[in-house]
Amino acid sequence: MTVCNVSLQVIPLVPEEEVYPTVDRVIDLIDASGVKYTVGPTETTREGNLEELLEIVKKTQEVCAAAGAERIFSVVKIDYSTRGVTINEKVGKYQK
Repeated sequence: MTVCNVSLQVIPLVPEEEVYPTVDRVIDLIDASGVKYTVGPTETTREGNLEELLEIVKKTQEVCAAAGAERIFSVVKIDYSTRGVTINEKVGKYQK
């Protein structure tokens, strides 16, 4: 199984006071999935099998819709290498 990174930025169209609670639900979903992840100020990066990570992307849309978002804008970035790629090799030296 090749390890890759998938970053996801979710922008749910909900009332302003519901944006952070909705994003928190998305992060809860990611946490419950058991994959390694890092939350950033504008996106969350996950590490694992591509198919599993893309399935989580799909489920995040459903979480936002269940929270009342009639529309969800998502930005997905995939870093895939046949040798595998980890979060730590890219940003580990910057983490304190």
